[in-house]
Amino acid sequence: MAMHEDLDLDALASYLRGQGVGTTGTLHAERISGGRSNLTYRLSDGTGTWLLRRPPLAGRTASAHDVAREYRVCSGLFGTGVPIARPVLLCDDEAVIGTPFTVTAWVPGVVIRDNEELSALTDPQVDALIDELVRVLGALHAVDVQAAGLADFGKPQGFLNRQVALWRRQWENFKTRELPDVETLQQRLTDRVPEQGESTVVHGDYRIDNTILDAADPTRVLAVVDWELSTLGDPLADVALMCTYRNAALDVILGMPAAWTSPRLPDADALAERYTKATGRELRHWPFHLGLAHLKLAVIAEGIAYRALAGSDVAGDGANAAQVVPPLVAAGLAYLG
Repeated sequence: MAMHEDLDLDALASYLRGQGVGTTGTLHAERISGGRSNLTYRLSDGTGTWLLRRPPLAGRTASAHDVAREYRVCSGLFGTGVPIARPVLLCDDEAVIGTPFTVTAWVPGVVIRDNEELSALTDPQVDALIDELVRVLGALHAVDVQAAGLADFGKPQGFLNRQVALWRRQWENFKTRELPDVETLQQRLTDRVPEQGESTVVHGDYRIDNTILDAADPTRVLAVVDWELSTLGDPLADVALMCTYRNAALDVILGMPAAWTSPRLPDADALAERYTKATGRELRHWPFHLGLAHLKLAVIAEGIAYRALAGSDVAGDGANAAQVVPPLVAAGLAYLG
Protein backbone atom coordinates (compact mmCIF):
# COMPACT_ATOMS: atom_id res chain seq x y z
CA MET A 1 0.00 0.00 0.00
CA ALA A 2 1.41 3.39 -0.99
CA MET A 3 1.51 5.81 1.92
CA HIS A 4 2.67 9.37 2.55
CA GLU A 5 2.75 9.82 6.31
CA ASP A 6 -1.01 10.15 6.96
CA LEU A 7 -2.18 9.82 3.32
CA ASP A 8 -3.15 6.47 1.78
CA LEU A 9 -2.07 7.34 -1.76
CA ASP A 10 -3.51 4.17 -3.30
CA ALA A 11 -6.97 4.91 -1.93
CA LEU A 12 -6.65 8.58 -2.83
CA ALA A 13 -5.53 7.86 -6.39
CA SER A 14 -8.38 5.39 -6.90
CA TYR A 15 -10.92 7.92 -5.64
CA LEU A 16 -9.55 10.74 -7.78
CA ARG A 17 -9.59 8.62 -10.93
CA GLY A 18 -13.19 7.65 -10.13
CA GLN A 19 -14.01 11.36 -10.08
CA GLY A 20 -12.30 11.94 -13.42
CA VAL A 21 -9.22 13.53 -11.86
CA GLY A 22 -5.78 12.19 -12.74
CA THR A 23 -4.48 9.39 -14.91
CA THR A 24 -3.09 5.91 -14.35
CA GLY A 25 0.26 7.38 -13.32
CA THR A 26 1.61 6.90 -9.81
CA LEU A 27 0.28 9.54 -7.43
CA HIS A 28 2.85 11.44 -5.40
CA ALA A 29 2.21 13.82 -2.49
CA GLU A 30 4.38 16.48 -0.90
CA ARG A 31 3.34 18.33 2.24
CA ILE A 32 3.66 22.07 1.76
CA SER A 33 5.27 24.03 4.56
CA GLY A 34 3.44 26.86 6.27
CA GLY A 35 0.18 26.90 8.13
CA ARG A 36 -0.62 25.64 11.61
CA SER A 37 -4.11 24.30 11.00
CA ASN A 38 -5.45 22.48 7.95
CA LEU A 39 -2.75 20.45 6.19
CA THR A 40 -1.86 21.17 2.56
CA TYR A 41 -0.29 18.83 0.00
CA ARG A 42 0.91 19.11 -3.57
CA LEU A 43 -0.35 16.13 -5.56
CA SER A 44 1.05 15.03 -8.91
CA ASP A 45 0.78 11.95 -11.11
CA GLY A 46 3.23 12.85 -13.87
CA THR A 47 0.54 14.49 -15.95
CA GLY A 48 -1.44 16.79 -13.67
CA THR A 49 -0.79 18.69 -10.46
CA TRP A 50 -3.31 19.61 -7.77
CA LEU A 51 -3.51 20.88 -4.21
CA LEU A 52 -5.18 18.88 -1.44
CA ARG A 53 -6.40 20.32 1.88
CA ARG A 54 -7.39 18.24 4.91
CA PRO A 55 -7.84 18.83 8.65
CA PRO A 56 -4.90 18.35 11.05
CA LEU A 57 -4.04 14.97 12.51
CA ALA A 58 -5.09 15.76 16.09
CA GLY A 59 -6.68 18.46 18.22
CA ARG A 60 -9.12 19.49 15.52
CA THR A 61 -12.58 21.00 15.89
CA ALA A 62 -15.26 20.94 13.21
CA SER A 63 -15.80 24.71 13.22
CA ALA A 64 -12.11 25.55 12.89
CA HIS A 65 -11.18 22.95 10.24
CA ASP A 66 -14.24 22.76 7.99
CA VAL A 67 -12.75 22.08 4.56
CA ALA A 68 -16.22 21.83 3.05
CA ARG A 69 -16.82 25.44 4.05
CA GLU A 70 -13.55 26.46 2.39
CA TYR A 71 -14.65 24.71 -0.78
CA ARG A 72 -18.05 26.38 -0.74
CA VAL A 73 -16.71 29.92 -0.51
CA CYS A 74 -14.01 29.33 -3.12
CA SER A 75 -16.57 27.87 -5.52
CA GLY A 76 -18.73 30.96 -5.06
CA LEU A 77 -15.86 33.43 -5.44
CA PHE A 78 -14.25 31.75 -8.45
CA GLY A 79 -14.81 33.97 -11.46
CA THR A 80 -15.80 37.07 -9.47
CA GLY A 81 -12.47 38.83 -9.95
CA VAL A 82 -11.11 37.73 -6.59
CA PRO A 83 -8.07 35.55 -7.41
CA ILE A 84 -8.95 31.97 -6.41
CA ALA A 85 -7.52 28.55 -7.27
CA ARG A 86 -10.02 26.65 -9.43
CA PRO A 87 -12.05 24.27 -7.22
CA VAL A 88 -11.89 20.65 -8.42
CA LEU A 89 -13.71 18.52 -5.87
CA LEU A 90 -14.86 18.10 -2.27
CA CYS A 91 -14.81 14.67 -0.65
CA ASP A 92 -16.81 14.42 2.56
CA ASP A 93 -16.48 10.62 2.77
CA GLU A 94 -14.02 10.05 5.61
CA ALA A 95 -13.58 6.43 4.54
CA VAL A 96 -11.30 7.50 1.67
CA ILE A 97 -8.34 8.93 3.66
CA GLY A 98 -9.78 9.21 7.16
CA THR A 99 -10.96 12.83 6.95
CA PRO A 100 -12.86 15.05 4.52
CA PHE A 101 -10.63 16.80 1.98
CA THR A 102 -10.72 19.20 -0.93
CA VAL A 103 -8.78 19.34 -4.18
CA THR A 104 -8.14 22.48 -6.21
CA ALA A 105 -6.07 23.27 -9.27
CA TRP A 106 -2.41 23.85 -8.59
CA VAL A 107 -1.47 27.52 -8.91
CA PRO A 108 2.19 27.86 -9.93
CA GLY A 109 3.67 30.84 -8.18
CA VAL A 110 5.49 31.89 -5.05
CA VAL A 111 4.43 32.29 -1.44
CA ILE A 112 6.37 34.80 0.63
CA ARG A 113 6.37 33.59 4.21
CA ASP A 114 9.55 34.87 5.82
CA ASN A 115 12.00 37.75 5.73
CA GLU A 116 14.48 35.87 3.57
CA GLU A 117 11.86 35.34 0.86
CA LEU A 118 10.76 38.96 1.16
CA SER A 119 14.36 40.08 0.65
CA ALA A 120 14.12 38.99 -3.00
CA LEU A 121 11.79 41.95 -3.61
CA THR A 122 12.98 45.51 -4.06
CA ASP A 123 11.48 48.29 -1.95
CA PRO A 124 9.34 49.51 -4.89
CA GLN A 125 8.10 45.94 -5.40
CA VAL A 126 7.21 45.62 -1.70
CA ASP A 127 5.30 48.88 -1.84
CA ALA A 128 3.43 47.82 -4.98
CA LEU A 129 2.67 44.41 -3.46
CA ILE A 130 1.11 46.02 -0.39
CA ASP A 131 -1.13 48.06 -2.70
CA GLU A 132 -2.06 44.86 -4.53
CA LEU A 133 -2.86 42.99 -1.32
CA VAL A 134 -5.06 45.85 -0.14
CA ARG A 135 -6.74 46.01 -3.57
CA VAL A 136 -7.52 42.28 -3.50
CA LEU A 137 -8.97 42.52 0.01
CA GLY A 138 -11.11 45.43 -1.13
CA ALA A 139 -12.23 43.38 -4.15
CA LEU A 140 -13.28 40.56 -1.84
CA HIS A 141 -15.29 42.96 0.28
CA ALA A 142 -16.99 44.30 -2.86
CA VAL A 143 -18.27 40.90 -4.08
CA ASP A 144 -22.04 40.72 -4.60
CA VAL A 145 -22.88 37.80 -2.30
CA GLN A 146 -26.23 37.21 -3.98
CA ALA A 147 -24.68 36.93 -7.43
CA ALA A 148 -21.92 34.68 -6.06
CA GLY A 149 -24.46 32.32 -4.51
CA LEU A 150 -23.13 33.06 -1.03
CA ALA A 151 -26.08 34.91 0.50
CA ASP A 152 -26.59 32.02 2.94
CA PHE A 153 -22.87 31.47 3.62
CA GLY A 154 -23.26 33.14 7.00
CA LYS A 155 -25.65 35.15 9.13
CA PRO A 156 -24.63 38.81 8.75
CA GLN A 157 -26.91 40.08 11.52
CA GLY A 158 -25.21 39.78 14.86
CA PHE A 159 -21.85 38.92 13.32
CA LEU A 160 -19.75 40.83 15.83
CA ASN A 161 -21.69 39.45 18.79
CA ARG A 162 -21.16 35.96 17.44
CA GLN A 163 -17.46 36.62 16.86
CA VAL A 164 -16.95 37.59 20.48
CA ALA A 165 -18.92 34.52 21.60
CA LEU A 166 -17.07 32.27 19.13
CA TRP A 167 -13.63 33.26 20.32
CA ARG A 168 -14.78 32.93 23.94
CA ARG A 169 -15.84 29.35 23.18
CA GLN A 170 -12.65 28.66 21.26
CA TRP A 171 -10.65 29.83 24.26
CA GLU A 172 -12.54 27.39 26.46
CA ASN A 173 -11.90 24.63 23.91
CA PHE A 174 -8.18 25.34 23.52
CA LYS A 175 -6.91 26.94 26.73
CA THR A 176 -3.89 25.29 28.31
CA ARG A 177 -4.06 27.42 31.52
CA GLU A 178 -6.20 30.03 33.24
CA LEU A 179 -5.60 33.68 32.23
CA PRO A 180 -7.99 36.11 33.96
CA ASP A 181 -7.17 38.91 31.50
CA VAL A 182 -8.73 36.87 28.70
CA GLU A 183 -12.05 36.94 30.53
CA THR A 184 -11.66 40.68 31.10
CA LEU A 185 -11.03 41.30 27.40
CA GLN A 186 -13.95 39.09 26.41
CA GLN A 187 -16.26 40.97 28.78
CA ARG A 188 -15.19 44.41 27.55
CA LEU A 189 -15.78 43.33 23.98
CA THR A 190 -19.18 41.91 24.88
CA ASP A 191 -20.14 45.19 26.54
CA ARG A 192 -19.00 47.32 23.59
CA VAL A 193 -20.19 45.48 20.49
CA PRO A 194 -21.17 48.22 18.01
CA GLU A 195 -24.34 48.28 15.96
CA GLN A 196 -24.44 46.09 12.87
CA GLY A 197 -22.92 47.76 9.81
CA GLU A 198 -22.46 46.48 6.28
CA SER A 199 -21.83 42.81 5.55
CA THR A 200 -19.47 41.23 3.03
CA VAL A 201 -17.54 38.03 2.54
CA VAL A 202 -14.66 38.12 5.01
CA HIS A 203 -11.58 35.93 4.66
CA GLY A 204 -10.79 35.73 8.37
CA ASP A 205 -7.02 35.21 8.03
CA TYR A 206 -5.71 37.66 5.45
CA ARG A 207 -2.01 38.48 5.11
CA ILE A 208 0.81 38.08 2.60
CA ASP A 209 1.55 34.39 3.20
CA ASN A 210 -2.06 33.40 2.54
CA THR A 211 -1.66 34.47 -1.06
CA ILE A 212 0.16 33.01 -4.05
CA LEU A 213 2.10 35.56 -6.09
CA ASP A 214 3.15 35.55 -9.74
CA ALA A 215 6.78 34.42 -9.87
CA ALA A 216 7.40 36.67 -12.87
CA ASP A 217 5.72 39.64 -11.20
CA PRO A 218 5.62 39.29 -7.41
CA THR A 219 3.47 42.41 -7.14
CA ARG A 220 0.53 40.42 -8.59
CA VAL A 221 -1.66 38.07 -6.53
CA LEU A 222 -2.63 34.89 -8.42
CA ALA A 223 -4.69 33.29 -5.65
CA VAL A 224 -5.86 33.89 -2.08
CA VAL A 225 -5.72 30.68 -0.03
CA ASP A 226 -6.64 29.34 3.44
CA TRP A 227 -10.35 30.17 3.59
CA GLU A 228 -11.24 28.02 6.61
CA LEU A 229 -12.31 31.02 8.75
CA SER A 230 -14.30 32.80 6.04
CA THR A 231 -17.93 33.85 6.51
CA LEU A 232 -20.26 36.79 5.94
CA GLY A 233 -19.64 39.67 8.29
CA ASP A 234 -18.13 43.06 8.94
CA PRO A 235 -15.26 43.69 6.49
CA LEU A 236 -13.39 45.69 9.14
CA ALA A 237 -12.82 42.43 11.01
CA ASP A 238 -10.54 41.42 8.11
CA VAL A 239 -8.78 44.78 8.06
CA ALA A 240 -8.18 44.83 11.82
CA LEU A 241 -6.74 41.31 11.85
CA MET A 242 -4.53 42.10 8.84
CA CYS A 243 -3.17 45.07 10.80
CA THR A 244 -2.85 43.11 14.06
CA TYR A 245 -0.76 40.50 12.23
CA ARG A 246 1.95 43.17 11.98
CA ASN A 247 2.60 42.35 15.68
CA ALA A 248 5.88 40.50 16.31
CA ALA A 249 3.82 37.79 18.04
CA LEU A 250 3.20 36.43 14.56
CA ASP A 251 6.87 35.38 14.36
CA VAL A 252 6.37 33.08 17.35
CA ILE A 253 2.99 31.83 16.16
CA LEU A 254 4.39 30.88 12.74
CA GLY A 255 7.73 29.73 14.12
CA MET A 256 9.82 31.96 11.84
CA PRO A 257 10.66 35.61 11.11
CA ALA A 258 7.41 36.30 9.28
CA ALA A 259 7.44 38.44 6.16
CA TRP A 260 4.32 40.22 7.41
CA THR A 261 6.13 41.55 10.50
CA SER A 262 9.02 42.97 8.47
CA PRO A 263 9.88 46.66 9.09
CA ARG A 264 9.94 47.06 5.30
CA LEU A 265 6.14 46.95 5.31
CA PRO A 266 3.88 49.84 6.37
CA ASP A 267 2.98 49.82 10.06
CA ALA A 268 -0.52 48.90 11.17
CA ASP A 269 -1.83 52.48 11.04
CA ALA A 270 -0.45 53.08 7.54
CA LEU A 271 -1.82 49.75 6.37
CA ALA A 272 -5.31 50.63 7.62
CA GLU A 273 -5.02 54.03 5.92
CA ARG A 274 -4.18 52.37 2.59
CA TYR A 275 -7.29 50.22 2.87
CA THR A 276 -9.46 53.26 3.58
CA LYS A 277 -7.94 55.12 0.63
CA ALA A 278 -8.37 52.16 -1.73
CA THR A 279 -11.96 51.34 -0.76
CA GLY A 280 -13.42 54.56 0.63
CA ARG A 281 -14.59 52.57 3.65
CA GLU A 282 -14.31 54.34 7.00
CA LEU A 283 -12.76 52.56 9.98
CA ARG A 284 -15.82 52.83 12.20
CA HIS A 285 -15.49 51.52 15.79
CA TRP A 286 -11.81 50.84 15.07
CA PRO A 287 -10.67 50.31 18.72
CA PHE A 288 -13.31 47.59 19.13
CA HIS A 289 -12.18 45.84 15.94
CA LEU A 290 -8.54 45.97 17.05
CA GLY A 291 -9.46 44.60 20.48
CA LEU A 292 -11.37 41.74 18.88
CA ALA A 293 -8.51 41.04 16.47
CA HIS A 294 -6.05 40.78 19.36
CA LEU A 295 -8.36 38.35 21.16
CA LYS A 296 -8.68 36.28 18.00
CA LEU A 297 -4.92 36.13 17.46
CA ALA A 298 -4.37 35.23 21.11
CA VAL A 299 -6.83 32.35 20.88
CA ILE A 300 -5.28 31.17 17.61
CA ALA A 301 -1.90 31.11 19.37
CA GLU A 302 -3.36 29.17 22.29
CA GLY A 303 -4.93 26.74 19.83
CA ILE A 304 -1.55 26.08 18.23
CA ALA A 305 -0.08 25.32 21.65
CA TYR A 306 -3.07 23.10 22.46
CA ARG A 307 -2.66 21.07 19.26
CA ALA A 308 1.07 20.74 19.94
CA LEU A 309 0.29 19.24 23.34
CA ALA A 310 -2.28 16.98 21.65
CA GLY A 311 0.44 15.60 19.37
CA SER A 312 -0.29 17.53 16.17
CA ASP A 313 2.69 19.83 15.66
CA VAL A 314 3.99 19.84 12.10
CA ALA A 315 6.77 22.35 12.75
CA GLY A 316 7.74 20.94 16.15
CA ASP A 317 7.66 24.26 18.01
CA GLY A 318 3.94 24.90 18.41
CA ALA A 319 4.05 24.96 22.21
CA ASN A 320 6.04 28.22 22.00
CA ALA A 321 2.93 30.01 20.73
CA ALA A 322 1.49 30.04 24.25
CA GLN A 323 4.01 32.67 25.36
CA VAL A 324 2.56 35.42 23.12
CA VAL A 325 -0.98 35.06 24.43
CA PRO A 326 -0.68 37.33 27.53
CA PRO A 327 0.90 40.29 25.67
CA LEU A 328 -1.67 40.02 22.87
CA VAL A 329 -4.48 40.09 25.40
CA ALA A 330 -2.88 43.06 27.17
CA ALA A 331 -2.66 44.95 23.86
CA GLY A 332 -6.31 44.21 23.16
CA LEU A 333 -7.28 45.59 26.56
CA ALA A 334 -5.24 48.75 25.90
CA TYR A 335 -7.25 49.48 22.74
CA LEU A 336 -10.49 49.22 24.67
CA GLY A 337 -9.28 51.41 27.56
